[in-house]
Amino acid sequence: MGRAATWRSLLVTARPRQWTKNAIIYLALFFSINLSWRPSDPSELVDKLATVSLAFVIFCLLSSVVYVLNDLVDLEKDRQHPIKRFRPLAAGTLRPRTAILTAVLALIVCVLISLQLHPLFGVIGAAYLLMQVAYSFWLKHMVLIDVFVIASGFVMRAVAGAVVIGVPISPWLYVCTALGALFLGFSKRRQELVLLSGNASRHRRILEEYSPKLLDEIIAVITSSTVMAYSLYTFSADNLPRNHVMMLTIPFVLYGVFRYLYLVHQKNAGGSPEEVLLRDRPLLCDIVLWLATSVAILIVFRP
Repeated sequence: MGRAATWRSLLVTARPRQWTKNAIIYLALFFSINLSWRPSDPSELVDKLATVSLAFVIFCLLSSVVYVLNDLVDLEKDRQHPIKRFRPLAAGTLRPRTAILTAVLALIVCVLISLQLHPLFGVIGAAYLLMQVAYSFWLKHMVLIDVFVIASGFVMRAVAGAVVIGVPISPWLYVCTALGALFLGFSKRRQELVLLSGNASRHRRILEEYSPKLLDEIIAVITSSTVMAYSLYTFSADNLPRNHVMMLTIPFVLYGVFRYLYLVHQKNAGGSPEEVLLRDRPLLCDIVLWLATSVAILIVFRP
């Protein structure tokens, strides 16, 4: 196999489309922009943006290391999957030895840069990696816990984003992050059941413990909790405007949740949340408008 083909297979194995999940690390910067933005001197905000962007790259590398590990562990199961059998390791277009060496090099880079950014950021990154390793070998076989671990990874990213730039962040945002991640995680489990039908348990043993009805009930509870938690955040967080104008962003969250439910139930999407977010234009526009409105409110109406 040529060098170009090997690099191409490594890039596919790294799952660049799933790096969008790591964008959650920017939340702390977005929702504390009123503490950093000064029209006369934007240098502080620029510095923080550069720092968070470097942290984003670190988590992308860590995520890719985990994806390599997952592909190695699930090699035989992926070969039986209608879609995952085309992954480079499962298809045989990438040698396991090459994937392992690349992952080790990526880890070394992550360790060196993380310690330079912030020691606590390095600790969070190490804890995230260890949790993902535990997930790959044990936790993904535990019903409900498997999705809670995925949600914890999102929360850890949000925490890392706050730590690396040294800003306080409302506990409500952590709650909303966890609930949103649970919403996506259980929606993905539901789609896996629908896609694989009777062969679901052969690909992922934990799917034996789930059923579409159970998942629909869990998703319904999480949907309500997410909307309520975000609504409470908009008028109770300390760093938000006192006139509660942040509540104007609630409709964007409502539409985003309902749109995703529509895609899951009516379009059989949801098996790959990152692809849904990138391909569905109404949902992507809604997210952009939510972020833009939130930032504008925080800058114009300071607490």
